[in-house]
Formats: sequence, C-alpha cells, structure tokens
Amino acid sequence: MVPGEHAEDAIVADAGNGKDGEVLRAMGIGGDDDAERQQQGDGGFGLKSFLWHGGSVWDAWFSCASNQVAQVLLTLPYSFAQLGMVSGVLLQIFYGLMGSWTAYLISVLYVEYRARKEKEGVSFKNHVIQWFEVLDGLLGPYWKAAGLAFNCTFLLFGSVIQLIACASNIYYINDRLDKRTWTYIFGACCATTVFIPSFHNYRVWSFLGLGMTTYTAWYITIAAAVHGKVDGVTHSGPDKLVLYFTGATNILYTFGGHAVTVEIMHAMWKPRKFKYIYLLATLYVFTLTLPSAAAMYWAFGDELLTHSNAFSLLPRNGWRDAAVILMLIHQFITFGFACTPLYFVWEKVVGMHETRSVCLRALVRLPIVVPIWFLAIIFPFFGPINSAVGALLVSFTVYVIPALAHILTYRSASARLNAAEKPPSFLPSWSGMFVVNAFVVAWVLVVGFGLGGWASVTNFVKQIDTFGLFAKCYQCPPKTHPGAPLPAPPHH
Repeated sequence: MVPGEHAEDAIVADAGNGKDGEVLRAMGIGGDDDAERQQQGDGGFGLKSFLWHGGSVWDAWFSCASNQVAQVLLTLPYSFAQLGMVSGVLLQIFYGLMGSWTAYLISVLYVEYRARKEKEGVSFKNHVIQWFEVLDGLLGPYWKAAGLAFNCTFLLFGSVIQLIACASNIYYINDRLDKRTWTYIFGACCATTVFIPSFHNYRVWSFLGLGMTTYTAWYITIAAAVHGKVDGVTHSGPDKLVLYFTGATNILYTFGGHAVTVEIMHAMWKPRKFKYIYLLATLYVFTLTLPSAAAMYWAFGDELLTHSNAFSLLPRNGWRDAAVILMLIHQFITFGFACTPLYFVWEKVVGMHETRSVCLRALVRLPIVVPIWFLAIIFPFFGPINSAVGALLVSFTVYVIPALAHILTYRSASARLNAAEKPPSFLPSWSGMFVVNAFVVAWVLVVGFGLGGWASVTNFVKQIDTFGLFAKCYQCPPKTHPGAPLPAPPHH
C-alpha cells in the first residue's frame, strides 16, 4: 500500500487548513473522500449520480440490510424446525445483537487504522481498504494472513451459496431443467458482476434488493398464515442435538454477513458514521426473518425438516412465482456483494487494482468466478451448506477475529489513550468492552465452532452420503407430470 498520486496535494491542503484540517483528515472524515465525492458528482442531481454513485449513511444502511439476508431467509424456517420456536426466536435476537457488536468493532478498527495511516501521509485515492489490510496495519502479518484466509474463503463459499440458491429457487418455477443445469446458467449470469467497479456503484441495487427481500419475507409470512396448519402438524423441535446445533449455526451464519463491512465503510463519504448502521440494519432484518420463519414453522412444523427451502411447501401461484423471481434477482445482487471483495484482493495480487478501465478490470476479475461456479456444482446442498460455512468460517471471520483484534489493538494504556474511537456511551469502559469481547470469543469458539462445527459437518457429510457429490438435482422429487413437484425425501 503506497501513497496515491494525490497524497501530496491533500497534505498541502490540510496544512493550509491548519491543525483542524489535519485532525479531520487523520480521523478519516475529510480529505480524499470529499474530493472523490465532488469528482464523481455525488453532491449533484444527475441521474448517473443518483443511481450509480453512493456513499451516504442511507447507502450503507441499504447495503448492510440487503446483504445481510438473502437466500438464508428461505432456510430459516428449516432452522426453526431444528431448534423449536422458542430457541429459534431467542437465537435470532442473540446472534443479531452479537453480530451488530462485532460489526461495530470492525468499524472502530477501520477508523483506527485509517487514522494512523493518514497521519503518516498515506492516501487511499483509488485504493479500497480491506479487512486484512486493517489487521496487517494494526497487528502485523500473521493477523493479515489469518484475516485474508478466513475472509476470502468465507466470501468464496458465500458466493457459492448464492449460486446454489438460484438453482434451487428457479426449479420451483421451471422444473424442465435440473438444478445442476440451472447452476451452469446462473453461473454465467452472475459472472456479469465483474463489471460493477465497487460498493459505491451498488446504490440502486441495494435499494431494489432490500425491497425484493421485504416482499419475499412478507409473502412467506402471509402465505403460511393463509394456508394454515397442515393436517396432523407436529412441532417436535428441538429433538436431536445434531439438528439443534445445525440450526443454531445457520442463524449464526445469518447475522454474520459483515465480512464486507470494511468495503462498505470505505465506500462512505464519512466512514465514522457507520458505527451503528449495522445494528439499525439488523433491527429491520428482524422484521423480515422472525415473522416469516415463525409463520412457516407454525403452519408446517416438522415437514420443514425435509424441505430446507421454504418455497417448496408453499402452493404455486403468481405471488409465489413473483417472490421466486425477486429472490433470484436479489441473489444476483448478493453474489456481487460477496464477490466484490474477492475481486479487489485479486486485482491487488495481479497489480491491477488502481486501473481505471472497467473492461480491463472485468477481464482480470473473471478467473474468480470459475472456482465459485465449480464448487456450487460439487456441493449443491442448499440449507446444510449454510450451517457448515457458518461454523467453520463465519465463526472466525466475523466473530472471533474482530473481538480478539480489538482486545489486542487496545491492550496498552497508550493505545487506549490515543484511540481514534473511544468506548461507546452505552459501555463507556475499556474493561467492559474487554469482558464483552472475551465472552464473544468464548461463546463462538465453544458453541459456534465446536458444537456447531460438529453438528453441521455431520449433517453435511450425511447429505454427501445420501445424494453424492455433483448431485444432479438435490432434493428433487420424482415427477409425476410436468410442473408438479412432490415433497422431497427425508434427509435430516
């Protein structure tokens, strides 16, 4: 990471503004961000600026809320069947708040890193700061390696899950093609995300994506309520430990979508305003996930144990088809969210990150899509793969590493004294923050990674034993006539 070409001009400008200008710039709330905003025209009223260049607090909120819940919305009823109603509700709230806390920690560490670097005269013009760079700057190369490995692997499999979800969903509208063939098709479609330069350019997509998710969530809630309880419905969850911790880990995965927090922050004009955005996004997401999962479990009960996709149990009509199509579009958007940080990493590896040509950058990015497409064909296990990724990757990427990094960054008295961000008003003590962080690390290591890892991997291996790798049509029932899917066979 080297100073950008405009660093010298920025420093001169700061000197002209006196000490206040230097402090503002050091704290990451002035300098190049404002220059870039003016350059891209975000302060104006042009259509291109309105649709294409985002960097406000609202843009960040839409990005966080839209990215946090996509295809997982369809698997949460499956998790409720594994957990039972009470545990399902409580764990959603618990992990939602825990995820908001670690997103806050990531934002604090970003501001700390950027403040230190900009005091040294480093400019981030045409350079997107990423989580592994924050870890490297604050804690050294070993932390950089750990952050890079976990983050990239999680985002890789997060993208894989979106492709699997696309194939799973479209099958409920058109079952003339098997799910593997649909994966080929949507892999090609999602490859077009290479043309979207950065999170600045997701303004209209984030807004539309959240609208699509909102429609789908309330469609599921109302459709389940109108359908009513199926005859002889049973609600036996929690029944088995393996299922219980598999379901819990899927919820941990649901609220661990902040592997792209740093990139979203960097796309803001005023990154320090991000602090509570993820919490506000989570509170909105609760209005989508809790009613839909609870209504589905109330209506269908244990049937959900053999139907990891909520669409499979709802009657086919225009409302359901609209929800499926909207979710497909949203999964395309979420694929872009997950892949964009991977694109950035790859651009930096091959030395093309500061290239301004969109077409050249798109060409360089294409190799990232190929392994994602391939893995989606190998492991088409919609539902169980969420829990496995949650336990083995999300637990470290967005819970353990941020909490430990915050503890170690501010372990010395001088670091606490000179911190760019002081403890929040609701927890105004460094000791209190340490206790909360230590709890997060212990809980996630034992319950998320330990018990969740055991349960989700056991369930995942069972899917491989039942359906095999490269399954042509995972959970597809035998068809009696076109367009009439039957209940899937048990696999839990």
